[in-house]
Amino acid sequence: MKTVARVLKSKSDPTVHGIGPDASVFDAVKLMAECNIGALLVMEGERVVGIITERDYARKVVLMARSSRETPVRMVMSSPVAHVRLDQTDEECMTLMTERHLRHLPVMDRGKLVGLISIGDLVKSIVSEQEFIIEQLEHYIAGDRGV
Repeated sequence: MKTVARVLKSKSDPTVHGIGPDASVFDAVKLMAECNIGALLVMEGERVVGIITERDYARKVVLMARSSRETPVRMVMSSPVAHVRLDQTDEECMTLMTERHLRHLPVMDRGKLVGLISIGDLVKSIVSEQEFIIEQLEHYIAGDRGV
């Protein structure tokens, strides 16, 4: 099992993108498109106050016939935001995401934001770990014990 700290280190781009709660939903969606991401943390200074996702946009703006240019992020963001710690395992994160139907989790260390992991990051981590185990078992079965 990998810890969240190891998952973060393995990310090709560890950048965490955020937006303010008073920004328009249009600006949030535009930033997500530009960065090719599915969620933004909603930040007030250094504090995480919410998260806005493509799902929030679809359900809380489009389906409600709101104007994305006139609707502030704070009206459609999800809050409070579930988060994880660096010492938690990828399996704990997967369980939390599955139980709460989440796709993104901020990573906090002593109250400070240090990263963001997605379900894709976790799947990649778990698959990588399983491939390593399979390789080790194949070597064991073949009698190659790393002499």
